[in-house]
Amino acid sequence: MEETIDLREYFGIIKKRFWIIALITVIAAVVSGIISFFMLKPVYEAKSTLIVNTEKNEETQMITGDQFNVTQKLAVTYGEIIKSRAVLEDVIKNLKLDNEYEDLVNKVTVSPVKDTQIISISVQDTNKQKARDIANEIPKVFTKEAKRITKANDIQVIDKAILPKDAVKPNKMMNIAIAAVLGMMIGLFIVFLIEYLDNKIKSLLKKQAKFTGSPSRTRTYNNSVNSRVLYRLSYRGISLPTKNIILLYDAIVNV
Repeated sequence: MEETIDLREYFGIIKKRFWIIALITVIAAVVSGIISFFMLKPVYEAKSTLIVNTEKNEETQMITGDQFNVTQKLAVTYGEIIKSRAVLEDVIKNLKLDNEYEDLVNKVTVSPVKDTQIISISVQDTNKQKARDIANEIPKVFTKEAKRITKANDIQVIDKAILPKDAVKPNKMMNIAIAAVLGMMIGLFIVFLIEYLDNKIKSLLKKQAKFTGSPSRTRTYNNSVNSRVLYRLSYRGISLPTKNIILLYDAIVNV
């Protein structure tokens, strides 16, 4: 029964100042939408895939389990080689990019496909043509470097990167939804904070009412307290905007 009463009180608090929650939620969603649609640049992603082949057993003309396991481990090694300075600096040079190595390496993601000999290369950039060209140039440079460094037997391109149609970032609707949820949470916090402060002030006024003797005197006392507080703020050099905040709070808690 007590839990039901508490829930009713909570819903009553939310209902009384629901406009605050709604206002903050709408503002957060609108700001997020403006940033996502008009300020953040779209990021495109281009992908290419490679396969690392290995030599077959001369007697059986088949790939043994040990050879397959070694090839899978090499795929991880090749992933590090792809992101190495030796490979990416040649890519920058060949495509005449204005990027430094540190910039380009953050745009490249290399991931071995689980339980296969396949390596996936993803490149993200705000320019879709640039992302595609880099994703296609990396395998060319990597093939030469891999043969030089690891004496790799054979590396073949499975899929070349194509021009991406849609941006992968930002996820505009997701950003707006997250902003709206955060705005609602902030609004709830502010509403309950106001209610808490309001109850504190009212409890202090009730205690004071025992000494004044009537509600009208309590209100008069409240006004005189406000006057004295504002006077003390002015005396201590606190600016007018600070006093306005106090008056605004008094207006809000009495809505």
